[in-house]
Amino acid sequence: MNIRTILTSLIIFSVILAFSQGKDPKAIALLEEVSKKAKSYKSIKVDLSYSMVNPKAKINEEKTVTLLVSGDKYKMLAAGQTVICDGKTIWTYIKESNEVQINALENKDDALTPSKLLTSYNTNYKSKIIKSTNPAIESVELIPNTSKNFTKAILGVDKAKKQISSFTLYDKSGNTFTYKVKTYLTDTPVSDADFTFDARKFPGVEVIDMR
Repeated sequence: MNIRTILTSLIIFSVILAFSQGKDPKAIALLEEVSKKAKSYKSIKVDLSYSMVNPKAKINEEKTVTLLVSGDKYKMLAAGQTVICDGKTIWTYIKESNEVQINALENKDDALTPSKLLTSYNTNYKSKIIKSTNPAIESVELIPNTSKNFTKAILGVDKAKKQISSFTLYDKSGNTFTYKVKTYLTDTPVSDADFTFDARKFPGVEVIDMR
């Protein structure tokens, strides 16, 4: 599992959080409350455990992910790679080969950025509350209205904190992706330097500019 797939899953997670709607008023109200609270923070830093399981293919991968978000800027560390975005440019640093790929954030008006995900809203998903084994957690099932590469997702929401505690995505290939929040820090001090790649800190790094 490479970092781009992990990032795609996290983007799907954010899309689901921001874009969920359906016939269950309780589920809609809960997700809107979670989204509203997330938008109120200047920054969010989350440490997660990540797993991908496919019994048929005998795959069982486990990794840790750290995600820092501030508006349209973000930094993600996972699987020996780092993805940094300042809202205009994306740097993907691969530690093993000591190289960084630089890409422009294409079509900014259409790009899915963290702040846009938290402020946009449509009817692409049906949501409903389902039974949870943990009384402190509210479980929400989300099913896409249109054909997607995944069949459903389940969000675990901390009832007291109104924060996502877990996220499980089921795709059409039989893979199950699970993220569990270990730490959730808000309004931590951040600067522009946190969301740019400084090649001077990586001696000998190969820079591949694809802009």
